[in-house]
Amino acid sequence: MSTINSLSYFQSHRFVLKILCFDPDQLKTNRKFYFLTTIAVSLVFTFGYPFHLGMNLFRNETTNQDMMNLAAFLPCLGSSLKFSIYALNYGKVRRMEELLKMLDERVIGLNQKSIYAKVRWHLRLVLYTFIGAYTPCGLTAAMMFLFAEEWGLMLPGWFPFDWGSSLWIYCLVLCYQVTGLSYQLLQNYISDCFPSVVLCLISSHTQMLYCRFEEIGLNSIEDAEKELERCITDHKNLLELFKITETFMSLPMAIQFSFSAFTSSFGIASLFFFANEPMVRAYYICYLIAMIVQIFPCCYFGTDSEFWLGRLHYAAFSCDWIGRERTFKRKLMLFVERSLKSNKAMACGMLPIAVGTFFATLKFAYSLLMIILQRN
Repeated sequence: MSTINSLSYFQSHRFVLKILCFDPDQLKTNRKFYFLTTIAVSLVFTFGYPFHLGMNLFRNETTNQDMMNLAAFLPCLGSSLKFSIYALNYGKVRRMEELLKMLDERVIGLNQKSIYAKVRWHLRLVLYTFIGAYTPCGLTAAMMFLFAEEWGLMLPGWFPFDWGSSLWIYCLVLCYQVTGLSYQLLQNYISDCFPSVVLCLISSHTQMLYCRFEEIGLNSIEDAEKELERCITDHKNLLELFKITETFMSLPMAIQFSFSAFTSSFGIASLFFFANEPMVRAYYICYLIAMIVQIFPCCYFGTDSEFWLGRLHYAAFSCDWIGRERTFKRKLMLFVERSLKSNKAMACGMLPIAVGTFFATLKFAYSLLMIILQRN
């Protein structure tokens, strides 16, 4: 409770980035070997893995394999696109970290620290939710391969050579698919979890700013006008952090909404009409849960941050402002006018990152499923 450090919740993301051979600190030092390694790994897994799945679309022997191929290709393609966009815009993370540090330094008092304690639990729940959603996908994919009647590829894919010509080539191909799938799952963890954590921190710091506004003037020792100015500065930092986060995740979230709708509908169709083995059904169940889970936390905290940013003007009028100087009231009124402006995170300026969009995505997936069933 005594130490406030929002950046501590990004340690798992930094660790995963190192595994993915994308360590910004090492890339910044202009180490040519690490830079070339990052490019090579990206070509082999970030772009190569969706490519080898996409080249085999609708070229499989059975409809079940075609659906499995499509269900694996779409999430991998979406994951690669999102991670590539985040990697190109990673420079914005430095400014986000600076703003979070400044906001952490302003957290004082038991009320604010009790809010931060609740946020710890929320953030840990978010981290464990993503880990609990993606890990079963990888495990059931491996179990589906191990318990198959005939051994083949773990996921239907294309290779420019005959992978069944020798045992060592077959083992090499399997190692590539297992490593590539793990790489894609880790990329998804970064792409989906990081924006959710930042939005959760924005919501929590807004709640703590709400408490600071309410307490202005209650302490006779402090200068109420100076504290008001500091709170207005905190609000500016929060809005800057919110805008940077919105631009950082705008395009990736639009991609995520689109791919989640398609993959969910194809996953349901595969589960009920094409899956004929127990482990295949288990894989599709875990697959569907992961498709739903990966967009809900970001939508939830997008709505929560919008709600609390829109309530700050109530806190401003809850402070002891009646008997204050004219300059104090003028600054307070200017803040209230600014806080009345709506702050809603948007994906590509079209889709709000909110709970309503989450349910709209599920409705679209259901409508698409009905179209698929009518075609069949």
